[in-house]
Amino acid sequence: MSGDIYDELKERGFIAQVSHEVVVREMLGRPPATFYIGYDGTAASLHAGSLVPIMAMVHLRRAGHRALAVVGNGTTMVGDPSGKTELRRMLDAETIRSYGRTVRAQLDRYLRFDGTGAIAVDNADWLLPLNYIEFLRDIGRHFSVNRMLAAEAYKLRLEKGLSFIEFNYQLLQAYDYLHLYRTFGCTLQMGGDDQWGNILAGVDLIRRVEGAEVQAMTFPLLTTSSGAKMGKTAQGAVWLDPALCSPYAFYQYWINTDDRDVGRFLRIYTLLPLDEIRRLEVLRDSERNEAKRILATEATKLTHGEDAAREARAASAAAFGGEGAKDVASLPTTKIPRARLEAGLSPAELFTDVGLTPSRGEAKRLIKQGGLYVNDERLDGLERMLTPADVGPDGLLLKAGKKKIHRIVLEEGD
Repeated sequence: MSGDIYDELKERGFIAQVSHEVVVREMLGRPPATFYIGYDGTAASLHAGSLVPIMAMVHLRRAGHRALAVVGNGTTMVGDPSGKTELRRMLDAETIRSYGRTVRAQLDRYLRFDGTGAIAVDNADWLLPLNYIEFLRDIGRHFSVNRMLAAEAYKLRLEKGLSFIEFNYQLLQAYDYLHLYRTFGCTLQMGGDDQWGNILAGVDLIRRVEGAEVQAMTFPLLTTSSGAKMGKTAQGAVWLDPALCSPYAFYQYWINTDDRDVGRFLRIYTLLPLDEIRRLEVLRDSERNEAKRILATEATKLTHGEDAAREARAASAAAFGGEGAKDVASLPTTKIPRARLEAGLSPAELFTDVGLTPSRGEAKRLIKQGGLYVNDERLDGLERMLTPADVGPDGLLLKAGKKKIHRIVLEEGD
């Protein structure tokens, strides 16, 4: 597999730009090469948009290469301006460390850090002790301000204002590459396509300081065919943390994939063999739903484990496939006091409270259009009120259209 891994990554759609394709193909054809990707902990969890670089690391690790996952507790102190139109929110040191621990734990699920084939490192270990004056003299002198300002990430920000602290980010990321080259013999840095300028800065720094040639590769910044950003929904980000996005909701995100994206997503977000993907992506009409179920199952299995994926698939089938209600306990569920229903509760209020609709106004609009359901019965008017009589043995099931469902149960003792 290793000799063909570059071509497999290319066919799967992982490669956007590469410094020297012939050199990188040859490097990846004779493992073990050491590569790295950095992850700044800017939130309490990674999300589905983070899965492209993660899956690329998984493929290379399986091909026998050594993966370095850099948890950016140092660079997060500064904030990457790439892809941002305004200054990132500055986080305190303890929050950054907490987010960094979460990032490391989530990456471990995919990469299985063993200290040999996959290693997690924290760039705070070498960035925070730096002497600023020495850093400017030893590293900063190799950077051209004119060249930095020409980078796309900085050009976008210059219109709205670029802070001095953000201007330093490229130097720190380049220094990461230099440190990893010296410490681990790392010769390939990868990242999203918005990181191309930062990665090349590290390539150039190593050439100037060490006289060595290292390589760069970026991944495309994916959107869905409808133009939505990957990992984003109307309700917010599709988090990898099951406490923020349940395995069922995660499964539903993938099973609701646009027909036009199924083949592309099977290539990127699963480990299925390419021959199997080629078979699935040509399925049409009702058979296309099976391809979506496989996509959702495989993606959920990688993130949450086989048991959670199986439960999510069963719950989805129970809710939407007419296979009975025995698995409704796996649906996203909210407990409410009986008293809220005894006086009569507006469906628009409840649908909005549980996140099935963004506002009560939108809920009312959908009711008028016949798009909201309670226990599989279409709401036919705004005067309808929900009472305890609507709650069956399995709870009260709310559906928005054909794809979004939520279960309501009464709190014990009420």
